[in-house]
Amino acid sequence: MWKYVLKRLGLLLITTFIILSLTYILLQCLPVEVPRGSKTAIIEFYQTQVNLGYYRRIDETMGDIYTQYVAGNLKADYMFAPTGGKPVYYVSLPVMVRYWNWIKNIFTKWDWGTSTQISIGQSAISIIMRKLPVSMKLNIISMIISVPCGIGLGIWAALKKNKLTDHIISTLVMVFISVPSFVLISFLLIWLAYGTGLVGYQWPTMQQAQNWVVALKGYVIPVMALCFGSIAGFARYTRAELCEVMSSEFLLLARTKGLTRGQAVVKHALRNSMVPIVPMIIGEFVGILSGSMILEQLYGIPGIGSLFVTALTTKDYSVVMVDMAIYTLIGLLATLVVDLSYGIVDPRIRMGASK
Repeated sequence: MWKYVLKRLGLLLITTFIILSLTYILLQCLPVEVPRGSKTAIIEFYQTQVNLGYYRRIDETMGDIYTQYVAGNLKADYMFAPTGGKPVYYVSLPVMVRYWNWIKNIFTKWDWGTSTQISIGQSAISIIMRKLPVSMKLNIISMIISVPCGIGLGIWAALKKNKLTDHIISTLVMVFISVPSFVLISFLLIWLAYGTGLVGYQWPTMQQAQNWVVALKGYVIPVMALCFGSIAGFARYTRAELCEVMSSEFLLLARTKGLTRGQAVVKHALRNSMVPIVPMIIGEFVGILSGSMILEQLYGIPGIGSLFVTALTTKDYSVVMVDMAIYTLIGLLATLVVDLSYGIVDPRIRMGASK
């Protein structure tokens, strides 16, 4: 099994490298905007980019090529004209040169680039690390609530199959699966925040969060919005799997040997029905993390989801790259854990076996 795990980890790293490489090259082919901020901050930023190997500085000491820029025959990304001095030009190097230097800087300095728009000159990875705990905490709380509620409702519906309880649960499940997440978030905002005023209409600031009541109210709408779809998904799959197992021949055999219906369900049916459901929990976590982008943007949550959208709209490509790396790694690691969890739930499944 360890050989299989190491092989999968190797493939995971190769896949991550390919995805991030293609993303970086494609992003660098897009138009680049001048960073926001004071002139001093912009010049410091470009000088840092020169030191990192992404840009080239063109000044009067460079002869003919400098003349070409002064005459306007060649275009620069940024031009700085010091008081009483001649202009200085900053020009981006070819895409593949920047890509090679980007790879080299990551492996030698752990430098993923600096922000150009969100916080000029600041390390992109430090910006992400400040935002990541908020998103992770929100999604973990949602999963803690969603998993027992969804599986519990699924079991209840399966045990009451074709009865009124089953019909009510199944109807609610289909409603919450069908309603888009942004519609649900908007409804909760209108109903709980603007309508009744029970909770705030946006994420509390750091000062407001000092009051634990206000901080707790801030989690109500985001957690509900993330939970409903997950609960519906878990309930649907649990009911379907449990109903299938309960109608199987081995469960009927267990009943004929003297086990009560409850004992047969708990000892045999539940364990067999959990084989496809437990890996689904891990996959659902990744789905919630991706889906929280819309929620974070609408509710003003300072997480990596809203940061990703902001970085894309402002063309802050360094922040986009780090955000992409986080999402890619979480998604690929979740896939690996899902595969390994099959063997944990059911030891009869051998991971990496040839047959």
